[in-house]
Amino acid sequence: MSDPITVIEQQTAVALERIAGATTTAELREAEIAALGRKAPMSQVKASLAQATPEQRKEIGRALNEARAAIESALAEREGTFRAAEEAAALQRDRIDVTLPGRRTPPGRPHPISMMTEWLVDIFVGMGFNVAEGPEIETDWYNFEALNMHEDHPARTMQDTMFVQGAQSTLVARTHTSPVQIRSMLASEGPLYVVAPGRTYRRDPFDATHSPVFHQIEGLAVDRDISLADLKGVLTEFARAVFGPKQKVRLRPSYFPFTEPSAEVDVVCPRCGGNGCGPCSRSGWMEIMGAGMVHPNVLRAGEYDPAAWSGFAFGMGIERIAMTAWPVGDIRNLFENDLRFLGRFAG
Repeated sequence: MSDPITVIEQQTAVALERIAGATTTAELREAEIAALGRKAPMSQVKASLAQATPEQRKEIGRALNEARAAIESALAEREGTFRAAEEAAALQRDRIDVTLPGRRTPPGRPHPISMMTEWLVDIFVGMGFNVAEGPEIETDWYNFEALNMHEDHPARTMQDTMFVQGAQSTLVARTHTSPVQIRSMLASEGPLYVVAPGRTYRRDPFDATHSPVFHQIEGLAVDRDISLADLKGVLTEFARAVFGPKQKVRLRPSYFPFTEPSAEVDVVCPRCGGNGCGPCSRSGWMEIMGAGMVHPNVLRAGEYDPAAWSGFAFGMGIERIAMTAWPVGDIRNLFENDLRFLGRFAG
């Protein structure tokens, strides 16, 4: 074997040069193994000490210790350089420029359905109506029987009712806001002028014009000597407040179990001005609600004498009014909460 001291000096110089030239942590580890690993030349020199004389062991041992100390010092210094570079890169990568303007969270705003509901209620309150409310889960009596729809009445099949399972009595998710009529009459001796906005439920598909959950606003007036002319006057005032001061209203004969006579209420199509378009089926008119004179049986259910009292009622879908007045082409836009759509109503 070559002179041990010479081997140590040569291997130390090679190791220090390799450490200084390392550019990655992996290259640094390879230089360490080449200099101090089990198969490294200096490790072989250390293994040969058993054959050396005591004086040689002392000299060679001192040279090995000095070489190892120099190599480990160089490794630590180079490792510190890598660590500092990595920290600097991380700081640069994660740097926050505190001079940049912050990102503001947009403020919450009323939902379009809430906005429309408040607007419609305000119109009727301005005409002297009060606001009434009722539960969304109703008994069969309030939802059907008291509204002149007995158990076998065919009009019940038109409601696509959602029944509440497990109830001791027959409970339903209310199919309209009309039960509030009965609750309001039973709570008042009259005269009575109320509007009742609220959420309703039916087993309808969720498509462009239907939703199983929707909103209605119900109106009821009970007084002495109320006529169909009073109903048309209120609805004309309402239509002009929503669709413009020159809006016209027409009543078409229809049928509802809780009113007699009954009518569908149309307005001149706000989109085409009566010229005929797709949304109004080329007729120039658009239906917005149902209405009529309160049926005597409904007055009796509310504990009013039909011989002394009369009244009118009307009901409309809030989504239908919104789709007509704004306009909105698809009812699903009012329920899916797409911020791009809702942003159109931010004011």
